[in-house]
Amino acid sequence: MDTSAPFSTLIRAATEQQHNEAEHSTFMRDLLTGQLGVEAFYRYTAQLWFVYAALEKHSAALASDAIAGPFVKPELARLASLEADLAHLGGENWRDELTALPATAAYAARIEECAGDWPAGYVVHHYTRYLGDLSGGQVIRGTAEKLWNLPKKGDGVRFYVFEGIANPAAFKREYRAALDQLPLDGPEVDRVLDEARRAFTMNTDMFRELAAEHSPASSRT
Repeated sequence: MDTSAPFSTLIRAATEQQHNEAEHSTFMRDLLTGQLGVEAFYRYTAQLWFVYAALEKHSAALASDAIAGPFVKPELARLASLEADLAHLGGENWRDELTALPATAAYAARIEECAGDWPAGYVVHHYTRYLGDLSGGQVIRGTAEKLWNLPKKGDGVRFYVFEGIANPAAFKREYRAALDQLPLDGPEVDRVLDEARRAFTMNTDMFRELAAEHSPASSRT
């Protein structure tokens, strides 16, 4: 691969196939076309809790890191919003029902591993999640509000509402500019791009296991 292009360009090109696979998974298709009920959305939101708990557990420690630090921004934090959504969707005992699918557990463990000893790897997991939330996540929010009569930008979909980001398009441009400034070269570029592909694949694995749990026939409410 030609590594002379800006890194933000490289990572988009390198993950295009995996991104499409995740975006067009059977689970997300069935969820967003109304073939699954709100309990499937609740289960999906629960899986996101494990992913973001892994991402944000290390935010404070990585805020001063030369590589990861520029990406650790409080306005991106999602865990509190996820917990509000889970309480709305699952009731006050939602924590007692919180279980990770095997693919979710593996995904979260990999994020934690990168956060612990490979900041550049953590950055690509950060990128694939948070920029996706700011982009395609908005489609999920709007669809969920309509399908299950959830309050607009309120409880149940707060995860997708970035109240601290007034201009998402500008924020994403600045984020990609920071990606372009990462001090990566040679084999490290290829290693990081491989990790980005892995991040999307692990997300797809999670969708696959969710699909196995929730079929259109059994999940419609």
